[in-house]
Amino acid sequence: MFCRLIVALALAAVTATVSPLVLAQAAAAPTKAAPAKGGDDAHRKDDIRKHRQMARAHEEAAQCLEGGEKESVCHERLRAACQGIAVGRYCGMRHAH
Repeated sequence: MFCRLIVALALAAVTATVSPLVLAQAAAAPTKAAPAKGGDDAHRKDDIRKHRQMARAHEEAAQCLEGGEKESVCHERLRAACQGIAVGRYCGMRHAH
């Protein structure tokens, strides 16, 4: 749920609108993270790696669009870069066009 919240808040910041659902999720989110336990450390490191990989893929997609490529070309590159680490057609993020 925390990852979805982060993505929702990032999307809200990009679009400069915050839906009531995003605000409700933010209010319900815990304010303090629980300390990582022995077995959770590897999972946490893997999550961090995946988030960084997704961030790089999205930055590359933005640069692709800024470079004048067709949206379909940039989205295909994004899908390829995120294969195996994210869900959905847009690497775990939803876009409103």
